[in-house]
Amino acid sequence: MNYPDFQPAWWLPTAHLQTIWPALFRRQPDIEVTRERVELADGDFLDLDWHGNSKDPLVLINHGLEGSINSHYAIPLMDCLNKAGFASVFMHFRNCSEEPNRLARAYHSGETDDIQAIIEHVLKSHQRQVFAAIGFSLGGNALLKWLGESGKSNPLKCAAAVSVPFLLADSASKLSSGFSRLYQWHLLRSLKKSYIRKFSTIKAPLNINVEKLSTFREFDNAVTAPLHGFQGVDDYYQQSSCRQYLHNIQVPTCIIHSQDDPFMYEDSIPHDDEISGQVEMNISSHGGHVGFVCGAFPWSPCYWHEAVISNFLQRHRPAGESTPR
Repeated sequence: MNYPDFQPAWWLPTAHLQTIWPALFRRQPDIEVTRERVELADGDFLDLDWHGNSKDPLVLINHGLEGSINSHYAIPLMDCLNKAGFASVFMHFRNCSEEPNRLARAYHSGETDDIQAIIEHVLKSHQRQVFAAIGFSLGGNALLKWLGESGKSNPLKCAAAVSVPFLLADSASKLSSGFSRLYQWHLLRSLKKSYIRKFSTIKAPLNINVEKLSTFREFDNAVTAPLHGFQGVDDYYQQSSCRQYLHNIQVPTCIIHSQDDPFMYEDSIPHDDEISGQVEMNISSHGGHVGFVCGAFPWSPCYWHEAVISNFLQRHRPAGESTPR
């Protein structure tokens, strides 16, 4: 732990309030972003949103399941990074920007090739090194998996991941029980709409009625796994869960997570002997899923995870680079 422990706002004392409140009520700063479309080698595309000074160290941001630049944490983090002296580029996974992607495949929790492709694109087309990457939820899982896969060859100077589903099978189980089923219903509804939208423009490779799928496990077995070359839902979950890759992370990495995250079980959190010495675990007792809301009053909240990330990036800022504004 390298930052003071999180103390939830008195007016958001539970995990569900911490999770839901920022998604519904967080005010979004008015910042300017520049959209770039990146053409991929397989004929598909990814959309990037840029913000900040081109001379500042660059941070790549990956969103969660069915997220986008409109996710409640996206624009505020980009604004926070800019004020701390970092530029940012927000990467939309396939099918998550305004236009459906061109291929039948989309994105999933273990997709790391597209992260690598964007890192290489930024270096080749913009002549910029990506200093750090930050991933939320599904994007955090994919980021940590990529860090572990690449080991010492990883080009980043540091990374951070927030509210990560370390074991996908556990997360699917948790989201099928109790109040957490509300989140499953909301996200599955979005996944189904995205699937229907995309396959209204291209021929569907699967003969399936997605409206009948009622759990993540059913959706991942019927859609995610076959679309992305897995042998079924268990093969997808086993191969794509990031927990097994944490021991091989070779760049300084900050993981931010709450024990009461309603998207997963507390014992899904990796043990100390499963992570490399480069990984800092910032585990709070409370905070929900990408919540971490503190502050004395609802009209002036603060967000603990942003402070932890900013502190971590500052500690690893390249010597001689620009300083916070």
